[in-house]
Amino acid sequence: MNSPRSPFDPSSFPPSRRSFIKGLAATTAGGIFLPNIVRSQGAVPASKKLGIACIGVGGKGWSDMENAAKNNEVVAFADVDSNNLAKAIAKFPNAKPFRDFRKMLDEVKEIDAVTVSTPDHAHYPAAMHAMALGKHVCVQKPLTNTLWEAREMQKAARKKGLITQMGNQGHTYEDNRVLKEWLQADVVGKVKEVHVWTNRPIWPQGQIVSWKPGDAPENLDWNLWLAATPDRPFSRDIHPFNWRGFLEYGAGALGDMGCHNMDPLFWALELGMPQTIEAAPEELTEIAWPRGCVVKYHWKNHPKYGDLTMTWYEGKNADGSQKLPAVPAELGDQKFGSVGFLIVGSEGVIYNKADQCQNPKIFPEARSKAFLANPPAKSLPRSVTPGDPQQEWTIAIKNGAAFPWMSQFDYSVPLTELCLLGALAMRCGRSIEWNSAELAVVGMPEAAKFIKRTNYRDGWDYSSAKI
Repeated sequence: MNSPRSPFDPSSFPPSRRSFIKGLAATTAGGIFLPNIVRSQGAVPASKKLGIACIGVGGKGWSDMENAAKNNEVVAFADVDSNNLAKAIAKFPNAKPFRDFRKMLDEVKEIDAVTVSTPDHAHYPAAMHAMALGKHVCVQKPLTNTLWEAREMQKAARKKGLITQMGNQGHTYEDNRVLKEWLQADVVGKVKEVHVWTNRPIWPQGQIVSWKPGDAPENLDWNLWLAATPDRPFSRDIHPFNWRGFLEYGAGALGDMGCHNMDPLFWALELGMPQTIEAAPEELTEIAWPRGCVVKYHWKNHPKYGDLTMTWYEGKNADGSQKLPAVPAELGDQKFGSVGFLIVGSEGVIYNKADQCQNPKIFPEARSKAFLANPPAKSLPRSVTPGDPQQEWTIAIKNGAAFPWMSQFDYSVPLTELCLLGALAMRCGRSIEWNSAELAVVGMPEAAKFIKRTNYRDGWDYSSAKI
């Protein structure tokens, strides 16, 4: 899944930029490389502070704003909740506050780059409006909660020559690189199966989810919160957090954590798109994601591993126990934590007892000792800002090109697609065969309504063709 790489040649830049690039190169193992499709329209001096605008400044949006602000200037922000705006105004008194991100983007000319940290359903219109105006964007995960929207965002970024990023911070971690270097060295032999699990959902899903209309609080502009989705009355069952469990607004547990926990596997194993996906959702309703689900992805004739499966586990069983894979014999007395992943190979297993990729371990112990006695060299470039994808993104903008290790849209759109395919299989109600080129379920045209929204509000119909 990596884009083709070519050496990054500092000599092609003016002396001021040359010294900046050399400084960055000194901080990374393996040097700096550029994919051939993510070079932006131009660089800015490394010393220049970018004009940052932030869409959504509550919750995760607050930390995204603070991270993007390092060595830059927050010039504007937008949030549908006046309480969030008040806190942001106190932190950045010189920035211009807005309720409507469209008005902000159209009026504030000092904006160079935009963070998008809204509920999932609003990621697409916010990012597309920004990109239409030539603004670089960093969008929280998942990029969208529909497959068509994710593809459109990728097309728009390419069309405009913009530097993009998804906010899955684990992609910047050291252990993400270590895992790939291990697998390139065949640490566990031929990989046969992968298992990934999460303690999500930690919000209501399934049959307990309801929609009780009521009056929106004075601090919330509900009409703007809906963004491109159809008009509906406010419900306290949705805002401010439980929207994740609703089909219209969130992407469920898989959308929330898949872009974190599948990322190291998708990248290290170079998985690409699966051919078939099957799901067993429990209590999927007309408005809510299921209470729990097991999703199985199948790859046929993978270039390195042949036939390969990855199984995703979310939620709890009817007896209240967490859905988990069986513990392989190689782990001995080890017990699974509530989150993690497992890579099962012909010569051993890798167990990661955390979200994302953090401190993976090799089993059995004899295999670990033998392999780590002479571990592979650090051959992959490291992030310049581990744990901080927003700052990594702003450095890339000043650099004039995305770093190849970033979660830029040419990487993160396929990763988002992988996660949303599991959600699609849940909604289709049967095993599906995926035609990635056509963005369609083979032999199931009725699945189109789950791939692209059937109804956008007037004035909110963004597309790559229109920008």
